[in-house]
Amino acid sequence: MNAFTPGARSRGRRRPQRVGYDEAQVYAVLDAGLLGHIGYVIDGQPYVTPTAYWREGRRVYWHGAAASRMLNTSGAGLPICLTVSFLDGLVLGRSGFIHSANYRSAMCFGRARLIDDLEAKRAATDAFIDRLYPGRAKTLRPASEAELKQIALVEMTIEEASAKVRDGGVTDLETDAGWEAWCGVVPVETRIGAPMRQAGMGLDGPPTPDLAHLAAGARLDRALTEAAYCGLPVST
Repeated sequence: MNAFTPGARSRGRRRPQRVGYDEAQVYAVLDAGLLGHIGYVIDGQPYVTPTAYWREGRRVYWHGAAASRMLNTSGAGLPICLTVSFLDGLVLGRSGFIHSANYRSAMCFGRARLIDDLEAKRAATDAFIDRLYPGRAKTLRPASEAELKQIALVEMTIEEASAKVRDGGVTDLETDAGWEAWCGVVPVETRIGAPMRQAGMGLDGPPTPDLAHLAAGARLDRALTEAAYCGLPVST
């Protein structure tokens, strides 16, 4: 199994038994998500910017307006930390100290670079569409050169990364004995709603096959993971 080599940036110190460095563990978190937070420093001021991202192997991408100060500055080679996280449950014990949460998270470190070549931008933005909706890019009007010039595209090769997961039940302490507070786990999920077709645009009827994984009621993290693996069923 391939793994990232942990360094000072990525090594887990608090609850290290919950931390993993295997590519599969890190990618499982990244591929279940869409929104990440990009951490970077400009002129001594730290910033964290939420943005949509996608992954291809050990490379992650994000994009935005060509005029974006964040993208142009960070894309010049700044050190970057990309974090992705999920809240999976609320854990309630018999003391406030024991209350916790079930979660999945990943932290990825590297240096970002801007991609200026227009055809590389075209291929990357098509890959982003297909990552979310497998096979959809070929059904859409191709981006014009003017549109591609309005986009700033950033690529980051992951140098170090770690995943951290808590998925257990409630811990109890001897000092909690006798307290009658309710204990347990309250699951937390994000579910997909029913599609709402835009009247007067595109095709009539139900969503096309490229959207089959986005069925009403499906878990978003599972749907995104299935899309990342071209619709192959997965479990999370």
